[in-house]
Amino acid sequence: MLKYISSWILKLFGWRVTGTPPKTIKKYIIIVIPHTSNWDFPLGLLVRRKTGIQVNFIGKKSLFKAPWGSIFRALGGYPVDRSKSTSFVDNAVRLFNENERFALTIAPEGTRSKTDKLKSGFYYIALGAHVPIIMVKFNYENKEVDFSEPFEPTGDKEADFALIEAHFAGVRGKHPEKSYGID
Repeated sequence: MLKYISSWILKLFGWRVTGTPPKTIKKYIIIVIPHTSNWDFPLGLLVRRKTGIQVNFIGKKSLFKAPWGSIFRALGGYPVDRSKSTSFVDNAVRLFNENERFALTIAPEGTRSKTDKLKSGFYYIALGAHVPIIMVKFNYENKEVDFSEPFEPTGDKEADFALIEAHFAGVRGKHPEKSYGID
């Protein structure tokens, strides 16, 4: 039922989902770029319901306080304390290792503000957990959410990031001036 409601809402607002959502892969990381608005979260929830994929997410620790904390956890959220250096990568790899099926969505920009550099935690999680990366574009200009084929990181960070950055080049978020890779 929620699948059909989500599909209807996306269609009502003119959104379409392209590419192949990872339904048969047991473990993976989804990176979503650009992340320029709070509206990215409900869009992601609608896409998740429409496609039927089960994916978790991370968010800043303050989102998980009362009264919203239990809701975000029920939606698959894991809090992250960005104010101190922690073993975030190790903890995420542990989650992958402890679960037979586990998927995690990360916004590598780490903020909704304009940034010129992606954070690399998602990359090291994928390497440490031996899982593929699925690149997802939230293209507000074309109202399209596009899933890439799974990408296996090679360990050559410079080459892999060049591929990732090329994949997202020119994609405009809800607030285009904040979009990664857009000057």
